[in-house]
Amino acid sequence: MSELKAIIGQDDDLIRGIVQITVQEFLEAEMNEALGATKSERSDGRLGYRSGHYPRKRITRVGTLELRVPQDRQGRFSTEIFSRYQRNEKALVSALLEMYVQGVSTRKIKAISEELCGHEFSPAPSAT
Repeated sequence: MSELKAIIGQDDDLIRGIVQITVQEFLEAEMNEALGATKSERSDGRLGYRSGHYPRKRITRVGTLELRVPQDRQGRFSTEIFSRYQRNEKALVSALLEMYVQGVSTRKIKAISEELCGHEFSPAPSAT
């Protein structure tokens, strides 16, 4: 197991890819939560509508992440992930690597992600 962990630890593109996908999913989940509905979902509880994405680059220890930050039509949505992610980046990368190696269940991944990012995500799938 430690050999596999060492190989994965040396592959910066793999780790950067995992971190980038995870942060992108967090952004989409945060937008879904803010609007009260997923993309194209019809819901009485909907609080607004999406209005595309804007590009944002984040420089991290695993490389530059190229993210697409969702926007809403009213311009009220503001992600909280970036400031939280900056504080927890090292822990997040370590946890993602360990989860990948160990084959952790989605429930445990969700719990760990919420602990590290300080944000609870609903189980509704995000549209990418």
